[in-house]
Formats: sequence, structure tokens, C-alpha cells
Amino acid sequence: MKPIYRQFILPAATLTCGAVLLAACASSRPAPAGGAQAASLTRYVDPYIGTGFHGHVFLGANVPFGAVQLGPVNITEGWDWCSGYHYSDSTIVGFAHTHLSGTGIGDLGDVTVMPTTGEVRVTEGRVKNPARGLVSLFSHQEEQARPGYYAVRLKRYDIKAELTATERVGFHQYTFPKSRAAHLVFDLQQGIGWDLATDTHIEQLNDSTLIGYRNSKGWAADQRLYFAAVLSKPIRSFRSVQVLDTLGTTAPAATGTRLKGVITFATQAGEKVRLKVGISPVSSQGALANIRAEIPHWNFDKVVAKADAAWNQELQKVRIQADETRLKTFYTALYHTMIAPSIFNDHNGDYRGTDQQVHPHAGFTNLTTFSLWDTYRAAHPLFTILQPERVNDMVSSMLAIYQQQGKLPVWHLMGNETNCMVGYSAVPVVVDAYLKGFRGFDAALAYEAVRATAMRDELGLKAVKELGFIPAGGEVESVSKGLEYAIDDWCIAQMARQLGKADDYAYFSKRAKNYENYFDKRVGFMRGRLSQTEWRTPFNPFTSVHMKSDFTEGNPWQYTWLVPQDVEGLIRLLGGEKRFSQKLDSLFTARGDMGAEASNDISGLIGMYAHGNEPSHHIAYLYTYVGQPWKTADKVRFITDNFYTARPDGIIGNEDVGQMSAWHVFSTLGFYPLNPANGAYVFGSPAVQHATIRLPAGKTLTLEARNNSSTNKYIQAVTLNGRAYTKSYITHRELLQGGNLIFEMGPAPSPTWGVAAADRPRSVLPVE
Repeated sequence: MKPIYRQFILPAATLTCGAVLLAACASSRPAPAGGAQAASLTRYVDPYIGTGFHGHVFLGANVPFGAVQLGPVNITEGWDWCSGYHYSDSTIVGFAHTHLSGTGIGDLGDVTVMPTTGEVRVTEGRVKNPARGLVSLFSHQEEQARPGYYAVRLKRYDIKAELTATERVGFHQYTFPKSRAAHLVFDLQQGIGWDLATDTHIEQLNDSTLIGYRNSKGWAADQRLYFAAVLSKPIRSFRSVQVLDTLGTTAPAATGTRLKGVITFATQAGEKVRLKVGISPVSSQGALANIRAEIPHWNFDKVVAKADAAWNQELQKVRIQADETRLKTFYTALYHTMIAPSIFNDHNGDYRGTDQQVHPHAGFTNLTTFSLWDTYRAAHPLFTILQPERVNDMVSSMLAIYQQQGKLPVWHLMGNETNCMVGYSAVPVVVDAYLKGFRGFDAALAYEAVRATAMRDELGLKAVKELGFIPAGGEVESVSKGLEYAIDDWCIAQMARQLGKADDYAYFSKRAKNYENYFDKRVGFMRGRLSQTEWRTPFNPFTSVHMKSDFTEGNPWQYTWLVPQDVEGLIRLLGGEKRFSQKLDSLFTARGDMGAEASNDISGLIGMYAHGNEPSHHIAYLYTYVGQPWKTADKVRFITDNFYTARPDGIIGNEDVGQMSAWHVFSTLGFYPLNPANGAYVFGSPAVQHATIRLPAGKTLTLEARNNSSTNKYIQAVTLNGRAYTKSYITHRELLQGGNLIFEMGPAPSPTWGVAAADRPRSVLPVE
């Protein structure tokens, strides 16, 4: 597929056109930041944002961090259908109970249910010949989506489908027309993207209940999911079949790889038929128990209200005052950060591990869908502020995975290690949690896990230990791997220092400097190194080759800045503060062709800065390290205004399981964790007038940006609890104390605020 970019080539001084967006909404009445606490914030969430362009977000019904993501699946397949749904489509082949959100690879789509009438059809059909299958057209005008609820009218059958969910149960409500042949078709064959059924089973347990399982392979190589389905009315007949060919020929079967189950009954006009489907990683009995525990009744509206309340409870943790558009983009982003990691255990605590063994009654909530190469940068630091009660469960889940597979998760999905992307990016998450004082997990095991994960010999690590770099001739994506490893090793060093492990601190601190070995001073970029004396040639800093070059979804222009753990060292490499700043300016104006084989993920371009892909996410904040915070304000405000909009194409790249949205949440509030594990947040340009953040221990942090507007985007001065605050960053500890943080905003850069060397952020902060 040819790469698609949205590119802005603008000189630094002109990065202010986002002001037009704010000015257009300036007449909107601001929503209250406090006081009207009862006002629901779910009304500002638009789940369609990100369903267009390359956002790849999930659309449907779920609850925060729930195991079930119940939503529609289009008949179309391809890269922009990684979640099963794209706004450009108008077809539905069923409603599946598991989905990914914002990934670049498709999987899941487990246990799809499609209501139909008339002749029984069990194949999906094709757009050019829909009559052969069960596919139905739909219109966005007859579709609704809000947190915890989804509804659509299936035109072909005149059936209104409504969906809601609890953590482990999907609740369907279908309003049928009058029919003597109404059906619910269960599809255990069809999945999304790479997913392929390997062994499935369905059977009728009694007059209202089906049970079964679905094993599959795809991105997750050995996924096992069990289900139970309970109907609100007696089943008149049930049959299960195996599809034998593309013509839809079938034969009776209860087990197979192309298995379909069909419930048939009669309906009156306007009759509502309800269906509860529980899922479990352990057993069908576990799925039934999940239904009994979470929805012991048939009140659909009650579950919808409970789901809305669950989302509202989480959204209420941050209340902002802003125009209508900003409210929508902010709260939709906050919503997207809480789709995953998702629960992966039964209501009683049982779960299936990476070792494919059942682990009963775990003492923590086991989670899955860890997109760590993406989310370690901002989503997990955001969780340490807004989801402290879940952080211990996330780390405990990672430590359990370590015990079961011998290393921390890389990209973990449904009990499977996909080994997707580069680095061992669970390390910053574990270390950040430990350094911020989380102790609801085994700290000794945590250190053992981060150290053992770094000391393996796979994926270039043997060369890291022996040479200090990964030779480009023997390992693809060598530079990206090496830079990510250096970040992770820096994190291990900080944990070793905290634990008094002096030898390990020295060893991993040295490895954290390995980024220097990929920098060629003659060309001024990171590049592939063949040996101590030879670089890979030819060299072009603009070229990107997807999964075949020295860089992961990027080029030297983008990766030269991937040193968030030692910005001071990077400044020295680039020749000092002035040259560092000049080269950083050039990043945002550089023009060049990335080539025909560049990754589709490289989107949201400003010059060669690529906001649509995660390695760029910290870059705009680097200016603060050289005393130029106004340049950070320029870039951050432009990105916030232009790359996050209230339209279906309103996310500039793959959502990536919450990371794109976490950047927006942080940056809208005015600060960002440039270093993912040093406990500091760098100030940028708050895009709200007022915000209230509910913190642990009952504390509250109130943010106020006085005189803030699209023009007045530069911080002039800051006060914290009434005292002048000259630093251009705030620590996690200071933030958690709560109080009042006030920004004085103005139309021009301040000549003094954040400029002095003593006020700039540092990679290693003094012990408080």
C-alpha cells in the first residue's frame, strides 16, 4: 500500500495556524471546570473520532479496561480495517466481542453474532453479490455510538441492533420485525485481520443457552477463548454447521474451523430479543459464571446506564474548561486511553497465562493487550496519575508474564507474546511505577525481571553486551533497537541506584550511553553501523524502508532525537545548545522524499517530524532543555489544534492503544513526560483555560491558564500554591501534592521564564 501522509512544511515562526481553529470556536460557552460535578462528561466523547483515515480505533460498546469490546465488523478487510470497522464503510456482517483499538495489525473479532430474518445464510457474502451472504448495509444516519452503547439499523432486515457491555459480558438487544424465521447467526470462523480459526466448538446447553470455544491463530499465535450465550426467549431450534466451500455448502457439525451456529425463533413486530454473551480465557463454565456475576437480570437499559456511569466516573478525574471542540477532542482522547490494557481473567480471578496454564484465583486483576513500544511513552505515565489503583495490576500482570515466559512482555496479546516492535519497553513502565512509589507488586521480582530481560542474547542484545552497538549487517532495524535498548537500560540503572546496587548501576548506565555509538558526527545523524570503523552506505537521512532498514517505521531525521533518557548527552553530540536548537528547527522544516517503501505509519508530518508515529512524540518538548520553551509552545499548540480534531479522521495516525490520545491529554493540560521514567513532566502550552485533576489520597490539582487563547499561547510565568515557580517542568511528587498551578499566558515568548539553566528540565533529577 502506498504511504499516505499529511504534511505541513512550515517555518517555526508560522506554526500558529492552529489559532484559526480555536478562534472559530471562541464564542462557545465554556463548560464548567468545577461545581457542576454531576454533569456527565460522556456527552463530550465522540467514539467516531479516529474511525476514519488511519486511526484504526474500536467502535462499539465497552467499559473502562473491559475484556469485552462489542462492536460491528465491516465486510471490508485491509490495513484501515484493523479494528474491523472504518467510517468509510457501509456494511455489517456481525457484532464481535473482542476488538483491537488503534493498532497497525488486525486480530481478534471473536464470536460474531448477526441477527437476520428469512432464508438462513451463514456466509458473509461479498459487496458485489451481497444476496449470497448475510451482509447488510447500514447508514451513519441510523447509527449511534457513545461510551458503553452502540446502535444501528440493519437495512436489509429492518432490525435495530443495540449493544452494551460489562467487563466480561456483551449484552445485545435486537428489535425484530414480524417474522416466522428470525435468526441469530453465530460465526466462529470469521475473525479480523490476521486472525484464523484453528479449532472451534458450539453446542446447545438448554432451551436458552449455548456454550463453546474459539481457538485461533494470528498476531496472537495461540489464542483461546471460551464463551456462553444466554437468550431471553426459548430457542425454537438450533443447528450448527461447518461451511464446506465458498458457495456456502454446509454439513452438520459441532466442531470445526469454519463453524456457524444458527438460533431460530418467531418474532412479533417490534419484539425485543436480548442476548447475553460472556467470554472467558479459562472455560465455558467460567463464561457462564461471568454472566451470572455481572448481569444477573434482563434490564438492558440498566446495563447501558451502568456502563455510562463507569465511563463518567473515570472521565470526571479530569474536568477542563474549554470550547466545545476542545472538550470533544480531549474527552474522546481520555476515553481512548482506557480501552486497553484489557482485563484477561474471570470474575473469580482465574486466568490463562502465557504458559497456557490456568492460574486460579490470582491476587491481582490480570491484564492483556500491552502495546508497550507505544504506550510506555505517555499512556503508562498518565496511568500513574489517573489510574493509580490499576498500575499495580498492570505491573503484576507483566511480572507474571516474566515468570511464565522468561522475559517481560514486548507486545502481549490474549495470553500470547507477539514480540512485535523493538526494545523491551515494559522496563520503563515497571521502573517508573517503582520509582514513583508503587509497592503493590513484588519489588525484588520486578528488579529481577527488568535485569533478566536486558541480559538475554536475542535480537541484537548479545552484540550490545559485547560491542556496545548492534551491527547493521546482521540485524534489521538495528539503530531503532539500539536506541530503545539504551532508554530501557537507563531505566534499569535508575532502579539499581534506588536499590543500592552500585555495580548494576554502573553497568547499565554505561549501556544507556550506547546511543552515542549510532551517531555519525560527519553527517550529524544516527545511522546504521557495520563495524567499529565502517558505516552503512549509501546514506540518505530521508529514506525509510518499512521493516527492512536500520530504522523502525522512520528515518534518521526522526530517530536522531530518540534519546529522552540523556538529552544533555545528545546536545553535546550535536555540537552544543546552539547547533542542537538549529538542527531541531530544521527537523520541522526539512523537505525530502522518504521513498516508495516508507511505512504507512509515518503520518502527521511537519517537515520530517512525524506525529503519527510514537518515536517523535517527545521531540517538540526538547526545546525546553536548551532554554527555548516558547518553541515547544509553538509546536505543541499547533499539533494539538491540527492533528486532533472532532471528525472521524480526527487522529493523524494509528491510535496505538492509547498512546496518541495520551499525548493529547497531557499536552492539552500543559505538560508531558518527555523522559518516561524520571518522574518529571515538561511544560508546553496548556490549551485549556482551567482544569481540575483528581489525585490519589483525595487531593486535587487545579490548573489555570490566565489570558489563554490561540494567540496567547506562551507561558510568561508560573505560580504553584501562590509562590513563583520558575522551573519549566514539574515533578510527579510535586504534582501529587495537589494545590493550584497557575500559568500566566501571553502573545509573545517570555525572555526570562524557563530560560535560565537552573530552571530547565534534567534527565536525572536531584533526590527530593
